[in-house]
Amino acid sequence: MTRTQRLIRNYTLYTICFYGLVYLLALIEHSTGPGVWVGYIFLFVTIAIYAVIGLLARTSDITEYYVAGRNVPAVFNGMATAADWLSAASFIGLAGSLYASGYDSLAYIMGWTGGFCLVAFLLAPYMRKLARYTLPDFLGTRYNSAWVRTLSVCATILCSFVYLVAQLQGVGLIATRFIGVDFEIGIFCGLAGILVCSFLGGMRAVTWTQVAQYIILIGAFLIPVSMIAHKDGLGWVPQLNYGRLMQRVEKLETQVRNSPAEQQVRDNFQHNAAVLQDKISRLPVSYNDDRRNLEQQLDTLRQHNGSLREIKTLERARAEFPHDAAAAAVSWSQQRDTWLARAAVPVPTYQPFPAVSDDARRLHKLNFLALMLCLMVGTASLPHILTRYNTTTSVASARRSVGWTLFFIALFYLSVPVLAVLIKYEILSNLVGQHYGNLPDWVIPWRNVEPHMISILDANYDGVVQWAEIAMHPDMIVLAAPEIAGLPYVLSGLIAAGALAAALSTADGLLLTIANALSHDVYYTMVDRSASSQKRVIVAKILLLGVALLAAWVASLNAGNILFLVGAAFSIAASSFFPVLVLGVFWKRTTSRGAIAGMLAGLGLCVYYIASTYPFITHMTGYNGGLWFGIEPISSGVFGVPAGFVTAIAASLLDRKPDARDLALVDYIRRP
Repeated sequence: MTRTQRLIRNYTLYTICFYGLVYLLALIEHSTGPGVWVGYIFLFVTIAIYAVIGLLARTSDITEYYVAGRNVPAVFNGMATAADWLSAASFIGLAGSLYASGYDSLAYIMGWTGGFCLVAFLLAPYMRKLARYTLPDFLGTRYNSAWVRTLSVCATILCSFVYLVAQLQGVGLIATRFIGVDFEIGIFCGLAGILVCSFLGGMRAVTWTQVAQYIILIGAFLIPVSMIAHKDGLGWVPQLNYGRLMQRVEKLETQVRNSPAEQQVRDNFQHNAAVLQDKISRLPVSYNDDRRNLEQQLDTLRQHNGSLREIKTLERARAEFPHDAAAAAVSWSQQRDTWLARAAVPVPTYQPFPAVSDDARRLHKLNFLALMLCLMVGTASLPHILTRYNTTTSVASARRSVGWTLFFIALFYLSVPVLAVLIKYEILSNLVGQHYGNLPDWVIPWRNVEPHMISILDANYDGVVQWAEIAMHPDMIVLAAPEIAGLPYVLSGLIAAGALAAALSTADGLLLTIANALSHDVYYTMVDRSASSQKRVIVAKILLLGVALLAAWVASLNAGNILFLVGAAFSIAASSFFPVLVLGVFWKRTTSRGAIAGMLAGLGLCVYYIASTYPFITHMTGYNGGLWFGIEPISSGVFGVPAGFVTAIAASLLDRKPDARDLALVDYIRRP
């Protein structure tokens, strides 16, 4: 029996056993009823599985630790890369984004999928041909420059760390909902799961763990989608015919938009926004008046023995009240924008680029295309993805591996829009129009999750839920899908296990990428060239632990939307690496000075644009540079990538021509 046949046999048995456990838990729940124990079993059993695989795959061999011995079959590397790729943003955030914004979010699916075509044609085979350990190692060797290597390490750490923080936030959200711990504690619990996968065995352990994680995450997504669709009359394979359900959703959305009660709610939100705008225009007088009124109300309640609940409510309002007029301006502006967004007429799911004017529509299209481009180019530049193709047995295997990656990712991405439509249908059918005293059972648990996942506000005081009164966080759509559809709670536990697998698999790859770049490209290459293989592996493990703890602390601050953080990581990776990678392979004239200038220009412009336009950062720094051409900060790569290309080309042309060594190396990389 060959090695590949043994792997197929082992993972087939693993799949049968895991989904047999799911079926057994479903039978137990049917007999005893749902409970939080389901979430505990799924989360801890899956982490135990990953820990066992990580323990069995432990190694101190440097090639095994960095690139899994370069002996991973193409189909399994494709599965592992798909797991590495399908992060918490994809699993948790993408369907929610499609639910909330409809057509707009197709940019994520098209950009992320199309990016692997660039990986296959432009980069993966050539990186495998040179057979380096890391992306900075590849660039440092290609350009024969310590400065290029150093800049590559910095860019690798930056984009991977931002991406890693997003994964840990996803882990915190999952743990909060399904085992009831605080958000911060959930993050550090998830950190333990990440470390058991990667600490002992490096890329070898991560590869085989990621194969196991893909098997869980794909089933965790496809099974609930099929069951919800079957319940709604679409059969077991809704990917082929969910257009019929979209027609029903379209009719319900039309009824909602034309409802007098909905219009009244939107008018109330518009009025709230106008009141806040008036207060903003009268600052600082309005701030002082509101502060004084709040203190007077609290004093009056205390003097007249008001209820403890009312006093506590006002004390909380005082604690949350802005500390000065400047903070009030920021807080009230954000709340005003929220009211205005909820006052807007709901956009139909199927409608592309909705806007009130031609200029706004053009801007909408521009941002759609910019985001799609950044995600596509960023996919072809992410260090933790490109490094995976160094684990294959040959250049030809690397090409086949990209094809398998696309296949395994397509299984997921073809199902994401289906789930978004299914959940929108459930909400419009079973929540909108319900009386507030008869809300579905799933609303209360999700309303209590921190940060708040759902808010339902009776804005027109009619006692009936209107569409505009529902504010759902996109990140809850996937995790709450079985509960929203009325399916057994065991499926919620399965989805939690899938989401955890998605977050852990990507976090493992990112952590390993950062630690390996530091240990190989900084410690070994620049500090101690005489270090033994065992010492290098020990240093990598220590660095991995330190980076993990730092990332967990940053994630606990909950400083950004998961999908934004991931998009920003793509823009940073694209601006830093794509120009120098493509030019390094396909243009012999590129020099080390050109590469340095291109990386500095691309990365610097991208980071500046994000820092000067992203609301959380501008609020912290007090500086807002304004949007260029209306491009959102998530798509900052559209400025960084061209800047990197132009600067690298110009600097290379001004520099001396490459020497014989560089020309021969490029010929070697490109030779089949």
